Amino acid sequence: MNDSEEEENYLLANRFRTYLPVVVDIETGGFNSQTDAILEISAVILGMDEKGILGIEQTYFHRIIPFEGLKLEEAALKFTGIDPFHPLRVARPEREVMQTMFGMVRDAVKAKHCKRAILVGHNAHFDLGFVNAASERHNLKRNPFHPFSCFDTATLSGLAFGQTVLARACETAGIDFDNDEAHSARYDAEKTAELYCQIVNTWQELGGWPLGQTR
Repeated sequence: MNDSEEEENYLLANRFRTYLPVVVDIETGGFNSQTDAILEISAVILGMDEKGILGIEQTYFHRIIPFEGLKLEEAALKFTGIDPFHPLRVARPEREVMQTMFGMVRDAVKAKHCKRAILVGHNAHFDLGFVNAASERHNLKRNPFHPFSCFDTATLSGLAFGQTVLARACETAGIDFDNDEAHSARYDAEKTAELYCQIVNTWQELGGWPLGQTR
């Protein structure tokens, strides 16, 4: 890593008080994190350039085999369009997927001189609840995410654009959004990341966070 990259990583650490924002989207078999299965998860690592502009750096995505004993609500499956038992569906066990994602996030936290990750999501407490439930279910050590704090783009886009639905917020922000692709964890996570980055970058352009400001 060269000196410029090191400086950019310190800029990111200072910007969010040593927290690394990681955008997460989860598709599930219901709305209860304690009883309903996770079907897909995606995590987007963000980076910052020398001008303090936030952008997408890396995306992790995988389909998950529904954990035995957890529920799959028909209405939820119809909403997402996911068939958990499709013969061509490539999926991995929940524990394996979560361990891999946690490792990737921990590596990014360390590389960017941060102390912990903070989850960014659209209605973020929904995704954080499922992340925490899976972590507890498998007794996973060193969950990299803050246990209860998060950045919610539904709230932020309500403030910035007067819209709280992801598709409408993206459209208002000038971000392309394909409703036929929606409710895929990868697609929704990347669109949420674009939305979050635009809000943060616009706020900086307006003078809300002077470049070089430290914690």
